Amino acid sequence: MKDWQARGNDILFNCIKRIPVTIARGQGVRVWDDKDNEYIDFVGGWAVCVLGHCHPVMLKAINKQAKTLIQTSHIYYTKPYIELAELLVKNSCLDRVFMCNSGLEANEGAVKLARRYGKLKLNGAYEVITAYNSFHGRSLAMTAATGQPKYQEAYQPLPVGFVHVPFNDIEALKDATTAKTCAVMLEPVQGEGGVNLPAPGYLKAVRQWCDEKGILLILDEIQTGMGRLGTLWGYQSYGIEPDIMSLSKGLGGGIPIGAFLAKEHCAVFQPGDHGTTFGGNPLTCATALAVVNYVIDNDIPAASKKAGRYLLKSLQKLQKKNPMITNVRGQGLLVAVEFNRDIAAELLTACLQSGVLINAMKPNTIRIMPALVITNDEIDEGLARLEKALQNIT
Repeated sequence: MKDWQARGNDILFNCIKRIPVTIARGQGVRVWDDKDNEYIDFVGGWAVCVLGHCHPVMLKAINKQAKTLIQTSHIYYTKPYIELAELLVKNSCLDRVFMCNSGLEANEGAVKLARRYGKLKLNGAYEVITAYNSFHGRSLAMTAATGQPKYQEAYQPLPVGFVHVPFNDIEALKDATTAKTCAVMLEPVQGEGGVNLPAPGYLKAVRQWCDEKGILLILDEIQTGMGRLGTLWGYQSYGIEPDIMSLSKGLGGGIPIGAFLAKEHCAVFQPGDHGTTFGGNPLTCATALAVVNYVIDNDIPAASKKAGRYLLKSLQKLQKKNPMITNVRGQGLLVAVEFNRDIAAELLTACLQSGVLINAMKPNTIRIMPALVITNDEIDEGLARLEKALQNIT
């Protein structure tokens, strides 16, 4: 019998550069491979597993709902959908909710809603301004929205209607705004693009500009939402409110769910304008409901903020000892470590040997985005393994 990786290589599309480890089980912030090697998980399902792996509150919700009702279709009302939507509205500045299956779908829905608004309220405006180094998904439309040419070049011609400007440059955004503009779409902190933080006052200036021009502000909170930055939603960290917000990743703690929310004034969809088959099914909504309730009731955003400060300080201490580290940046438990040369891929492999999972985000940069319930002791253990791996880099 071939091993799992060989079997996968024989049959799966070769469009993902998979890490040579077969994860078999997880508990908290740790995972084990099929050979029972243990790892501290600094990737967290790509910022998804906010409560860690196999949290009891999720297992209880999944088990209970699976025995009751799993799938109906969103044309029917179900209790978990309504309860989750009510909870999201109660704890945000938004008024209307649409559940879907992923962050990609959430962003697609958000852009569709903005275009519908432009059609009805802005004389047919349809363009959405996004930022360079952003990441909004991998459909053709969201590849066009994403401000990174490396994702776009193989798929030209891409759908039209997206204009890219430098992040943190309010004047460039103003210059790009025309009568065709219906919305601006930004990540509060750019995740995949490098953990790029907004400059002081930038997001407030964007909000003010959108208000002045009568266009919508969409915040892609797929990675920054659910406490990742130290507040329940990223926008709360910067003193602004979006017109539309997209969610996924941490929303379900590991189950596939997404959502986009909107304020009443721009919730202009009419029957038939949007839909989904699996989105908002009872199983995913019941699980997400348990996750969101746990995050709120236990003030997980505050824990994330505290742990994030500890992580940053610990990495800064490591930086002082290791000249290869040139920059440590981040907010909450979304952190990047940049090096003076392109060692990220080599370091990832060395980290596997020392028992810690990291994300090689760029050739010279890694990203750390663990469960929000991680303890200082677990951070110390993971960083000790990271430091050991760095010592093996020549």
